[in-house]
Amino acid sequence: MNSAGARLLDGRTVVVGRFGKGDEEQLVEMYASLSDDAVHWGMPPYTSEVVEKWIDNLQNLIISVAFHRGEIVGHAQVFKFSHQRRKGTGDLIVYLHQDFHKVGLGTAMLIRLIELAKKEGLHGIGFEGYS
Repeated sequence: MNSAGARLLDGRTVVVGRFGKGDEEQLVEMYASLSDDAVHWGMPPYTSEVVEKWIDNLQNLIISVAFHRGEIVGHAQVFKFSHQRRKGTGDLIVYLHQDFHKVGLGTAMLIRLIELAKKEGLHGIGFEGYS
């Protein structure tokens, strides 16, 4: 995994890098541990089956995860559009474990994810809002 360390506002350090095969179980565990407040505006929990579908579609995804003490505590992902008209763009999702809200983890993950997206030739990233 091509990764970089990030120091959070509360002094903790995380490693942010690209999702790889072998990270699936830990990602499912992170989603299983999220509080209702942490997923209020989203659609998790993601199951092993959903993560397996992502892995089968890695050519259309850019996935970044954050590790703290060996556990995944954040997940950011861009779905790359394959249609010619939208080529070079993608949709974004970000989820953070509730113990890592408001400490700069989301910012660190987005910076890393944008770096990865640029390397893959993306020039635009959007997001789906939930209300």
